[in-house]
Amino acid sequence: MVGSTTTTILAALLGGFVSPSSAGLLRVPISRLDARDLEAQGVQMLLGAAPSLGVVPQRGQTQDVILKNNVNMAYYGEILIGTPGQPLAVVFDTGSSDLWVPTKKGSAGKAFYDSHNSSTYEALATPFVITYGSGDVSGIFCKDTVGIGGLTLTNFTFAEVDNTSGLKNWGSMPFDGVLGLGFQSTSRSPGLTVIQALVQSGELEKPVFGFYLARDSPGELVFGGVDPSHVASEFTWVDVVREAWWAVTLDSVKLGSILSVSSTPMAIVDSGTSMIAGPQREVDAIIAMIGAQTIQGMYVVGCDAQLPTLGFAFGGRDFNLSIQDLTVDRVGNLCVLGIQSIGMGTPMWVLGDIFMRKYYVQFDWGKKRLGFALASSGTNWV
Repeated sequence: MVGSTTTTILAALLGGFVSPSSAGLLRVPISRLDARDLEAQGVQMLLGAAPSLGVVPQRGQTQDVILKNNVNMAYYGEILIGTPGQPLAVVFDTGSSDLWVPTKKGSAGKAFYDSHNSSTYEALATPFVITYGSGDVSGIFCKDTVGIGGLTLTNFTFAEVDNTSGLKNWGSMPFDGVLGLGFQSTSRSPGLTVIQALVQSGELEKPVFGFYLARDSPGELVFGGVDPSHVASEFTWVDVVREAWWAVTLDSVKLGSILSVSSTPMAIVDSGTSMIAGPQREVDAIIAMIGAQTIQGMYVVGCDAQLPTLGFAFGGRDFNLSIQDLTVDRVGNLCVLGIQSIGMGTPMWVLGDIFMRKYYVQFDWGKKRLGFALASSGTNWV
């Protein structure tokens, strides 16, 4: 395909652009947020699919999808908007479908998009509003040039947000906006989603993207393919069952061999959610079985406890998480678990970054399916 590339967005703890390490791979750094850096300020994350699902936060948390005092991470990176390009940091979120960035009025003192400094800006009259668990953001849609990892989308429709006052602590977050990687059906935009636009541009080698989210080390987001050095097993493919989100049929949730629950029919894979979240009754049963305690709104267990694995069954196999996989922070001999309960109209589990750190997830937009493989920490590019 003429002009076909695979775009790699590499999560790095330090800033600065890096040159491609092999042909056909374009990389831009993504910073990783450690919530402990913001703990003293009382800052909490609030993004992910859960707000759009009408989630009502339950026990074991202080926000709809994030624990407060833990090592939850958000992966965010730089894109360019306008001509000449204005750099802005965005969260890459598979749980939503729109791209929005703040204007000066909505920036809360951070970086912002200035349409007056772009020669390719076009205003639209369509209003934009999105509701998260901690409030709304609002503005209007517009068109301009958007650059993502060396790929350029011209006349792309996105929202310029002038009101972020409803988002608690937004001014303390190190990113400026959100880039949704979900489906058109949940988009508020009158135009294409980012993935639709990238596919239609012919710039991608394949209509897929893949996430590798490492613990305490760099991760990556690859557009147009996957990085085989971070894949440690064959992919298990599961069809998307509801194109509102990246959702799959969930056969059961298992706690070792002592508990199996099959009352929840669906799970969503969401890079904008740091933890694993599920219906309150099922989470309560799991917490009771492992003997976890609630301390300051968080589920904790003794780090030396011999606990069974927590497994999610779909696609004909079990995807298991050990106590080490589920731990997001450690205080003395207490391990804080990245599990929370949520309430919603349609019961479902939300598999966030904790799940995606153990399993490399390939999002196949073309075939509307998800591929799951064990993640590897390898760093060789091929």
